[in-house]
Amino acid sequence: MSEDAPRPLPDGGPPPSRVLRRMAGRGREEEHRAATPLELFFDLCFVVAVAVAGRELVHALAEGHAAHGVPGYLMVFFAIWWAWVNFTWFASAYDTDDVLYRVVTLVQIAGVLILSAGIPRAFDDADFSVVWFGYLVMRLALVSQWLRAAASTTGAERRTALKYAAGVCLCQVGWLGVLFLPDHAKPWVFLLMAVLEMSVPAVAEMQQETAWHPHHIAERYGLFTIIVLGETVSAATVAVQSALEENEALDELLPMAAGGLLLIFAAFWIYFAVPIHLHLASNRQAFLWGYGHYLVFGSAAAIGAGIEVAIEQAVGKAHVSAFAAAGAVTVPGALFMFSVWLIHSRHYKRGPAQQLVLPMSALAVLACTFAGDRAVLLTGLVASATVATGVWLSTRNPPPTEA
Repeated sequence: MSEDAPRPLPDGGPPPSRVLRRMAGRGREEEHRAATPLELFFDLCFVVAVAVAGRELVHALAEGHAAHGVPGYLMVFFAIWWAWVNFTWFASAYDTDDVLYRVVTLVQIAGVLILSAGIPRAFDDADFSVVWFGYLVMRLALVSQWLRAAASTTGAERRTALKYAAGVCLCQVGWLGVLFLPDHAKPWVFLLMAVLEMSVPAVAEMQQETAWHPHHIAERYGLFTIIVLGETVSAATVAVQSALEENEALDELLPMAAGGLLLIFAAFWIYFAVPIHLHLASNRQAFLWGYGHYLVFGSAAAIGAGIEVAIEQAVGKAHVSAFAAAGAVTVPGALFMFSVWLIHSRHYKRGPAQQLVLPMSALAVLACTFAGDRAVLLTGLVASATVATGVWLSTRNPPPTEA
């Protein structure tokens, strides 16, 4: 909806001011509901944090500290992902695009940039103070949005908004445990708080569902997938460029670059092979799908980190074996395929042949780990064969399309 044509109120009254509008829920049947420029800008800023987390994961894996780097990556990525998820679903239901809404969204962006600045300290010293503060900024901004929604609504819808605000505040207090408890307890605090955080929407919407829009949500998740994959391409490109500047081992780098590119292209194709918005018919379906994207986004970003590790190992800069470097690519690659099948594409696969393509390909990708220096290239070829097989099977038995 353009600034020159403000959205009228549902009761047919005159459009409100562009400075401050009543934050009424937007209908799920609203036509032409698309991502806004502000949402795209929000995503781009969040990918900065994803890039920093990926870079720290590369350093940890390349130094042989996977036991330290992987849990750190999972915890930091959850903070990034969950803040993005909460904004996305709120915006789908209550985006007014007025001045106050934009300012609060920009505050949330500032919060993720603060969080990004604290990621290296969290990885290196287990010091989550800056990450916690950045998360606090984002969460308090979200609470203010929910309180504004509560002030603009009545009845069950108002109670839902207040439950969201209260739940987010209580969880933020719980995250203090990451700051003050000993290091060995922090992973357990993370697991507990992650479960509590993800329980807030289910509890808040038990009596009244928010008016999120299926097509808009599907588009938002798809756009973020594209941006994360784009960051993966960028990270892999920088790694190849850096390796070429210090080492001219083209016979080793070119196959890795080709395999990595094929894997990323295949990841894009696999994700966008089905019209998933048709599946998002209820909170139960949508929440399971949305929560599962923690694995989808996390593995997609980790593919780029893995390619960097494999390249560094090939030119002698990483202190890990060829098998470990290969696993840095094959494990997230296989996880991406399996998680996309589990939460996303299996709902539109027909017959056992279509259903088995991605799970079997994930196993084949894992088997590529044993190929050593050629693992990345073989992974890319397996991913390409997966796409070709899927296309061939879908032409014989196409999935349902939107009416």
